[in-house]
Amino acid sequence: MTTEVRSLREFKMPDVGEGLTEAEILSWFVKPGDTVTDGQVVCEVETAKAAVELPIPFNGVVEKLHFPEGTTVDVGTVIISVAVAGEAGAAAPAAPVAAAPAAPAPAEEAEPERREVLVGYGPRTGTAQRRARRTTTTTVTATKPAPAPVAPAPVAPVAVAPAPVAEAPTGERPLAKPPVRKLAKDLGVDLRDVTPTGRDGVITREDVHAHAAAQAAPAEPVAPAAPAVGTAVVEPVAAPALVPTAGDVRVPIKGVRKATAQAMVASAFTAPHVTEFVQVDVTRTMKFVRRLKESGELGRDVRVSPLLLVAKALLTAIKRHPEINAQWDEAAQEIVIKGQVNLGIAAATPRGLIVPNIKDAGSRTLSGLAVALGELVETARQGKTSPADMQGGTVTITNVGVFGVDTGTPILNPGEAAILAFGAVREMPWVHKGKVVPRQVTTLALSFDHRLVDGELGSKVLADVAALLEYPKRLITWG
Repeated sequence: MTTEVRSLREFKMPDVGEGLTEAEILSWFVKPGDTVTDGQVVCEVETAKAAVELPIPFNGVVEKLHFPEGTTVDVGTVIISVAVAGEAGAAAPAAPVAAAPAAPAPAEEAEPERREVLVGYGPRTGTAQRRARRTTTTTVTATKPAPAPVAPAPVAPVAVAPAPVAEAPTGERPLAKPPVRKLAKDLGVDLRDVTPTGRDGVITREDVHAHAAAQAAPAEPVAPAAPAVGTAVVEPVAAPALVPTAGDVRVPIKGVRKATAQAMVASAFTAPHVTEFVQVDVTRTMKFVRRLKESGELGRDVRVSPLLLVAKALLTAIKRHPEINAQWDEAAQEIVIKGQVNLGIAAATPRGLIVPNIKDAGSRTLSGLAVALGELVETARQGKTSPADMQGGTVTITNVGVFGVDTGTPILNPGEAAILAFGAVREMPWVHKGKVVPRQVTTLALSFDHRLVDGELGSKVLADVAALLEYPKRLITWG
């Protein structure tokens, strides 16, 4: 006769993208006491620029939700504990949990085994999540309190920063996750010089960015401190940024805003940007757009806009100059010219600006491109863009004209060689057939990575886009 026993299984925050390090819990769909089944969605989380539903990979009864909604959790951290049923003999898996603290001495013999999670792998299993850095810490990661990472942020990070744990080991390799190591390499930051603020002395992305910013402009904050009145100057320098005044609103840096900030800083510090501009008479293009709308040639339910013609013009220019559809491979010291164009479209959403891309956009007809563009924008506005839709982009268009802006100097999407800004279309005096007449004019701006694209190539691509928009019939002859 067998006796049914229950053991706890832990579900950890998975890496639902490529190299994501954290996600914010937007909402829970279950509560303690609820029964869950394999594949059931238990919560929705927001990763870098996308909301994702997480299914649990086993059956059981919810014992505990480790974090409340609105908490940002590191990948690999336990977020829910579930009691699972089993036979008496199945109680064995619970034994290592009780036996683990009995053998703390050989902690440094070998690295603990990694246990797989939904995507990628989780943290090391055992009595400690990372290498032992202090003898007083024996708490398992499951006991990590939810408010701990959040509470210190708005108060006084300067006072909390000098944690003795981070400084103690001088000969060890600095602790940082692979994406953070790559970011440090891209920014030219030596991790040994970075002061960690993460749990257990782990270096975070924010630590790397802060160190890079300090390296870029060290004279500004340091120079005034020296001639000031003794050591009392240190506190007044930091105080204005920390003390709120009447009417101030503090917004946590997380989700889309955090991901965008990190990506833009990484791009700005990695790729040497060059931006070129051109004004174009797009009167014929605007007439062509109106004809397509009225005729319904592309389909009655297909949305036709000037952006569609801009996208087609850029894809045609890339077909004539494929070298601009490239990527810089720092590790291999190679320039990779991509075989297909994954066209990114910057889209404003309730969560912020995201850049999903149309896969293999260069092979699509005008009608197919219109359908894909409409689906991309609608999915983004609904907040349903998946991480896969935002990965692998090769070139981007940002339509700043919808906000009434003439143009700008857009920052490259990390890993891409070029981004085109499409400005507002305005009626302006223009010389046409020898006379000054009102014409519809726009300004285009092309930013490109000067490591990959020299001035000649960038100018040719921008000039081709302008020529195609001035005479849209060229889309047929040049395509």
